[in-house]
Amino acid sequence: MIIDVHGHAGPWFFSTDVGSVELNLALMDRYGIDRQIVSASEAVTYDVVAGNRWLAEVLRTQPRLLGYVVVNPNDLAAAARELEKYRPSGRFVGVKVHTTYSGQPLLSGAVRDALALAADAGLPVLVHTWDESVLGLVDVLERLPRLRVIAGHMGGPAWRAAVEAAGRSDRLYLEPCCSITDRGRFRYALDRIPLAQLLFGTDSTLVDPAIAMGVVLEADLTDEEYEHVMWRNAARLFGIGPGATA
Repeated sequence: MIIDVHGHAGPWFFSTDVGSVELNLALMDRYGIDRQIVSASEAVTYDVVAGNRWLAEVLRTQPRLLGYVVVNPNDLAAAARELEKYRPSGRFVGVKVHTTYSGQPLLSGAVRDALALAADAGLPVLVHTWDESVLGLVDVLERLPRLRVIAGHMGGPAWRAAVEAAGRSDRLYLEPCCSITDRGRFRYALDRIPLAQLLFGTDSTLVDPAIAMGVVLEADLTDEEYEHVMWRNAARLFGIGPGATA
């Protein structure tokens, strides 16, 4: 069993040969991924309302895919409406906040307020993290006791800071998809934070899942570590699939 907690569906505005949901499924089959939680690329980069609406249609016919409701911190009223619209379906199991495309720094008041909306909705949030500001999420989590955050890309080049942050809060999770493939990065995390806080994510279809697979498998996981990282922790966090209550 493998659950990928960081996927995308739909085309990007720059030149990559992705866009079809069939590619998501083909890559999942190639790498043995059973379930994938995706955000609409259109919602992340351009139009939240149109992108979330498109993804809702996709999810109706693709049982292996689950969704993130993308919210834009620049429009909290619209974010609240999107959460109210899609959360009841059960097909959207988390919230996605992208700091770069929204132009809002990770620790801005707008992002904090968007995270508060997700916390009130009871949904985990996947947040784009790419520098040492990831440490500031610890304070945000302390202020919002219902909030659960996945640090997307494990902080990117600031992965040591992300590990430090996760060590300070048991509601901060790390997933490894990244173009930064420093040797030993995932084992460094495994040796320093509770196993329950590590997840598997690929950034597919923007990035081939082979990269994240290599980052994780290079860590020489034990059978127990592999099981928890690759699906059990995600099943518990999102309440999906086998082991959701294990």
